[in-house]
Amino acid sequence: MSGIIIVGGGQAAVATAAKLRALHDRRPITIIGQEAVLPYQRPPLSKGYLLGKFPFDELLLRPPHWYADQGIEVLTSSRVTALDRTRQAVDLSSGESRLYDALILATGATPRRWPAALGGELDGVYTVRSKANVDSFASELVQGRRLLVVGGGYIGLEVAAVAASQGLSVTLVEADNRILNRVASASTADFIRRLHEAHGADIRESVGVESFVGKAGRVVHAKLTDGSVLDIDFAIVGIGVTPNVQLALDAELDVGNGIIVDGCGRTKDPNIFAVGDCAAFPYRGETIRLECVQNAIEQAEVVAQNILGGTLVYDPIPWFWSDQYDAKLQIAGLTRGYTDTVVRHEDGSRQFSVWYFAEERFLAVDAINDTRAFVSGRKLLDRGLSLPKKVVGDLSTDLVSYVRTAIGR
Repeated sequence: MSGIIIVGGGQAAVATAAKLRALHDRRPITIIGQEAVLPYQRPPLSKGYLLGKFPFDELLLRPPHWYADQGIEVLTSSRVTALDRTRQAVDLSSGESRLYDALILATGATPRRWPAALGGELDGVYTVRSKANVDSFASELVQGRRLLVVGGGYIGLEVAAVAASQGLSVTLVEADNRILNRVASASTADFIRRLHEAHGADIRESVGVESFVGKAGRVVHAKLTDGSVLDIDFAIVGIGVTPNVQLALDAELDVGNGIIVDGCGRTKDPNIFAVGDCAAFPYRGETIRLECVQNAIEQAEVVAQNILGGTLVYDPIPWFWSDQYDAKLQIAGLTRGYTDTVVRHEDGSRQFSVWYFAEERFLAVDAINDTRAFVSGRKLLDRGLSLPKKVVGDLSTDLVSYVRTAIGR
């Protein structure tokens, strides 16, 4: 018997299944995940879960009984080995074959590993993506140990913050000329850098790792590109992810920086969709991928409606967040193409926001410990509205009141 098959066991997979059931689609739904556990939230892995603030059960996206109640089958520790578009079937690692009416690829992404020839396979060199990843190095977080974090993106910075707060000696290296160079302004990066340095982390920019050096199979040193050598106890590599596209590629679907879909989330095969981190979709004149919870949920819900005959076009206003020490960074919008920024920050205040503009058009906001700025910016973006730079730069302006007036509420 055929039904709906979802390949991947993350946020996008569960969101698609939940929306289909909410829309009263009663066909069999099967979620196929490679991990040995039920689908769970990934963002807390590098924050609260790593700190031991809550047990894994609290990360589960849905309790176990929910799947049974909804008639949704979840295959854990299972992998799709082949996709046959002609038969509309997938072959599983168990040897079983399943037919589908509609197939959703929610295959996610894989963290880039350090090259094996440069020490990437030594014990003590880790990546961060899954529960298994985090569990593998959680016991290394012991006060006084020496950690090297490779990569100054959000994942690397979050792990560095957790480790420094636990009393480890933390060095973070970023090969680019500054941390967060792809995703945030120099002003935001400066604030985050100072935050880490205030907690004792050593942030080194324009410095990369040449190689890891081991002893008896375990990493003990890191040779850096500036010629220095660091003695380390372990390393965490956070140098980005690669979308999982091989299944789509083997099935001769269109693939670029992700599985190519149209605005409705459909691949070139009308019965196959892609959602979440693996999906590359059209967005205002370009093709992009978004790696965030909001995208996984909202894109999945659009796709679920289109599976049932809808023609909805996915046009998100992205938002993200990052927790580091006692600071919360919230981001609304995309900074692509910005030409100018305006900073709002009173001396001595822990609230800090950076507003991005393309000429006079408002694009995005980074808000640190400033939920009012984040919410105000997001409301403007949701309604396609802008605001003058001089208003943002005037600290006497109550932005919440200004935005309420601007949107007529």
